[in-house]
Amino acid sequence: MAESQKQTFLIIDDHELVLGATRSALEQAYPEANLVTAQSLQDAMRCVELYQPSLAVVDLSIPDKTGDAAQINVGIQLLKHLMQQHPILNIVVQSAHVKTLVRLKPLINEHEGGFTIADKSLPMKEMLTKVDWALQGLIYTPRDMRNGLEVKPEWLDVLLLAFQEGLQDKAIAERMNVSERTVRHYWTKIQDVLEVYPDEGKNVRIQTEIYARQAGLID
Repeated sequence: MAESQKQTFLIIDDHELVLGATRSALEQAYPEANLVTAQSLQDAMRCVELYQPSLAVVDLSIPDKTGDAAQINVGIQLLKHLMQQHPILNIVVQSAHVKTLVRLKPLINEHEGGFTIADKSLPMKEMLTKVDWALQGLIYTPRDMRNGLEVKPEWLDVLLLAFQEGLQDKAIAERMNVSERTVRHYWTKIQDVLEVYPDEGKNVRIQTEIYARQAGLID
């Protein structure tokens, strides 16, 4: 698991059983993390400003304020705010309504923090994997959100500089006149499109090169 010391995790879910189970799982996996919970959009907004969390685990169907009915569009509104106002916040969407995230595809594509999606039907172990990936700054979206192989020109530049010229991220950043953080962000996007995710015993960069060649993105 990623280093959790001194980090604050915000869990947002209006179902007390799910909230409790998620909190319990995170407490066991990240014992040094400070865990904060919220059950509505308004509570979540206050918690984000007060605690400045490094990770938010967000359900999409939440109420605007305590006592209101839960609505998907409220969760969408919260996610939009988080990505616009906190671009490096690591986010895990834990919901039974993940298909609605297609509405936020442009924002997800531009988000600089980790962003992963875990359907509520998944076992808790798999949800924790998505948490770990998000904390690493990785991107994971369902296949039906990708709509085929969509690769931006700057992502191709990264592939070419890395695998045809053999440059490391610092040198790639200098050649592209961007920050190293931006280059790492491009890598997460490339790997999500190619469906390359951490797998024990395998080198992610080597897997990325193999898949990129198979897809015809590089010679």
